[in-house]
Amino acid sequence: MKHKTNENELATLIIGLALKVHTDLGPGLLERTYQECLYFLISREGLFVEKEKRIPLLYEDVYLECGYRIDLLIEHSLVIEIKSVEYLHGLHIAQTLTYLRLGNYKLGLLINCSSSEAETRI
Repeated sequence: MKHKTNENELATLIIGLALKVHTDLGPGLLERTYQECLYFLISREGLFVEKEKRIPLLYEDVYLECGYRIDLLIEHSLVIEIKSVEYLHGLHIAQTLTYLRLGNYKLGLLINCSSSEAETRI
């Protein structure tokens, strides 16, 4: 697999892989299940992916571990937050935006695997 250099191409690939996982497994499983399967597929594509990536908070020039963890970070640039909930709420979006801000990342996907149709927000 040729590495994707364009963030939009990378996001498109990941959305396709997430849809594959959702189609294969169906809705309603634990978030961790979808995360592990998506991690496997992304790794198989030859992309660099980190699971449960810790992200510290910078406060008064000190990095503090506050428990923030990105579900998947792909190619050091794309944040993936996976949910398995009936509906995505503002809190889920805020969480993803917080990870983008704290890590100084430009692009994130919030993926909900619980509904009968996979829901993805960018």
